[in-house]
Amino acid sequence: MSLRPSSILVVMEMHSLLPLTVALLGLLSPCLTGPTPRVSFSLGTPGRRVSRFTSPDVSNTTTLLLSDDEETLYVGARDAVLALDVSHKDAIILRGKLDWSPSEKDLEQCSMKGKKMSDCPNFIRVLQFLNSTHIYACGTFAFSPHCTSINSETLTMSLKLDEGRGRCPYDPYQRNTAIIVDGELYTGTVADYRGNRPVISRHLSGGVHVDLKLDDTLGWLEDPTFISSSFIADEEKIYFFFSEVGREYDFVDKFIVSRVSQICMSDVGGQRTLQRRWTTFAKAQLLCQAENELPYNVLQDIDALPPAEGAPTDDTLFYGIFTSQWSVTSGRSAVCSFRQADIRSVFSGNYKVLNRDTLRWSTRVQEKVANPGECGLHNASDNALRFVKDNFLTDRSVFPSGRGPTLVSADHTYTHLTVHRVHAPHSRAYTVLFLLTDSGFLHKAVLLPGGVHIVEELQVFEPPQPILSMKLSISKGLVYVGTSGGLVGVPAANCSFYWTCAQCVLARDPFCGWDPVSRACVGASSDHTHLGQDVDGGNVKEVCGVSSMNRDRFCPSKRSSGVCPPGELVWVSLNEVVRLQCSATSRLSRQTWERPNSRLSPDLYLHLEDGGLSFVATPTTLGHYLCLSSEHGHEQTMAVYLVKQKSSPLAQTPPGANTRPRADPVPPTRSVTRPRPGPGPDTTVEHEGTEAKPTRSNRGSTRPPGSNLTLRADGAWQKDSGHQGGGPLLPLQGPCYLRELVLVSVLLVLCLSLLITSFLYAVRQRCHRRTAPQVATPTRDPDRRTPTEQDNPRGNLFLSKRNSPALHSSPPGGFLSNGAPAGPNGRLANIPV
Repeated sequence: MSLRPSSILVVMEMHSLLPLTVALLGLLSPCLTGPTPRVSFSLGTPGRRVSRFTSPDVSNTTTLLLSDDEETLYVGARDAVLALDVSHKDAIILRGKLDWSPSEKDLEQCSMKGKKMSDCPNFIRVLQFLNSTHIYACGTFAFSPHCTSINSETLTMSLKLDEGRGRCPYDPYQRNTAIIVDGELYTGTVADYRGNRPVISRHLSGGVHVDLKLDDTLGWLEDPTFISSSFIADEEKIYFFFSEVGREYDFVDKFIVSRVSQICMSDVGGQRTLQRRWTTFAKAQLLCQAENELPYNVLQDIDALPPAEGAPTDDTLFYGIFTSQWSVTSGRSAVCSFRQADIRSVFSGNYKVLNRDTLRWSTRVQEKVANPGECGLHNASDNALRFVKDNFLTDRSVFPSGRGPTLVSADHTYTHLTVHRVHAPHSRAYTVLFLLTDSGFLHKAVLLPGGVHIVEELQVFEPPQPILSMKLSISKGLVYVGTSGGLVGVPAANCSFYWTCAQCVLARDPFCGWDPVSRACVGASSDHTHLGQDVDGGNVKEVCGVSSMNRDRFCPSKRSSGVCPPGELVWVSLNEVVRLQCSATSRLSRQTWERPNSRLSPDLYLHLEDGGLSFVATPTTLGHYLCLSSEHGHEQTMAVYLVKQKSSPLAQTPPGANTRPRADPVPPTRSVTRPRPGPGPDTTVEHEGTEAKPTRSNRGSTRPPGSNLTLRADGAWQKDSGHQGGGPLLPLQGPCYLRELVLVSVLLVLCLSLLITSFLYAVRQRCHRRTAPQVATPTRDPDRRTPTEQDNPRGNLFLSKRNSPALHSSPPGGFLSNGAPAGPNGRLANIPV
């Protein structure tokens, strides 16, 4: 490729500035975030049921094939092909199993090749319908690929095995793609043991067609990773999607690019040039790039969305997941969509020119001898075929629809996806993406004019799961996820989880709608025009006929008197740190706190990250508190508190409250201490016939039972203002610790008395020993001396002569018989009489 000096300088400057650009973008990327799932369900949550299939003798269930009637799911596993009955939504039943494993000799040869024994079994990697009665399957078969046809009803395979070279990969962890159209198998894989010969080939050809493949000496593929393939019926072409090294970017070493390539089904190869080789192969770059950022250049998965009914086939969209080769983009993964019309336009445009001597690409304008990628070139001249052999890379890239990514996630790395168009009530249609993360969560995202809304996330497996696949059953409304540990069937909708009209509308799930007759959130379709739904706006007032509560929420009926219902009583002491909790209706809601006729000053109150409120109990901070949850313009009362000061340790009942004896029966009531906003451990519901109990405790405070919150007909929460009998529901008497206090006091007095008595007795004995006359003992063991005596030889001298007459006399300044110093008058020195 010939470059002008100015072009060479530009390339050199780009090469030198690339590390600096990468570093700057890496500093900016953590500042950006993506959409947040509204609700989240962990693995095994009762509120989100899934069906699972596991078996101790079945593993690596990662190749899925769904029958046309969607009643049977065929699964390619390790050493087996399974037929699963999925006619029921809540169960996956094993209908048949075909064992297909290598022999001991095959396993031994695989081990001799230097492969691990765990990689030598037969991993089924190709599973396609050959016709209405048979399935074509290919497996790695101990690093010696084999293929066979299987009867779909009896699950028996033919006696003849086909060589799987070029149809199935050798390595079970190497990705491949395969599709059967009109009984012919089109594959993208590697054709050698080492994985160095990538090919796109056709097999099982019949009639006028012959088996074809790429000429691996021409460099048409550069270390590709095949992702998917799709049949374009109106063009009679096969599209292959993969990632490979982009040799056209010679200033970056091994720059990965995403590609789409095409071949014509009518291609039979050239007569002299490109015999038994593709003459219609062409490839283009898929560019998924946000503004002012490096592209998301590595393709992970792609799925096709057919056009809407009555729309042209050019409106077919291909949704793909892309990641970046460098960790400098604003997100960890992105989703881009490409129109079939744009791909066709790029393939019909100009192509780059490859210099075979230097292996450099250029965009030099030259006379077109033929149109690369055009069907019917098998009858072209040798000159035209030589032209298309060197011009197979398009000059332009395929840009995404909307000129940018559909979704960018900074918190999740997506690996697989499937796309579906949902026909909602009122003749509305929405595109829903089911995205699988590398952490084991399945996201359901709906594409809206204002952006992407993630309805929910559900954990379907625990990482790591190296090989995964997804298949959508439209008629059953299930998403099947195949993992190395088993198969999971996830319902596409979970409408029964939203048990109020407000929550059903705020979910903005096109699969769900509110039925005003049954007062339940049910599955929606285009036929159910009476259901309430607002996916675009989430307007609760318009659909449910309710609005947010007025600003005077504390005393709506007793505003003039200034007396408010107590709410949930919280007893505190002054200068005590109080924490009030408030559960969230969803992860998109925002919790706010209010007080009547008072502003929550940031100097006194601390708003916690979990929505709670913390403050120090003072005379000014006592009183009512209200927690509100706001989401998409709709406010909902979540908790009402009344913070009061403890009057004494013995009585915590507020003045004027009617104290009910404990022996009195409590009338059965249905009380809810917290609304049920969504999943999570904070949701607490007390059933009928049970006494209302506080569900949370504050740090350093005691909460006796108080009045509760009940669900109104409009979906909001209000406090119970009465009970059986019509009177106000006053708080019960708090717990009394009088008996414990008396017991502790008596024990403390006894301990103190015993301690004082022991101390006085010890002092008395010491004084008595000092004042009482000592009688000389006849003998004394010299080894049982006190430490003072052992350290004082002089004292020992006098003790050894205690029977001497000189010691019995008491001269002035001498010693008494016990060795103590005596005064001039013969009494003890310094001892008062």
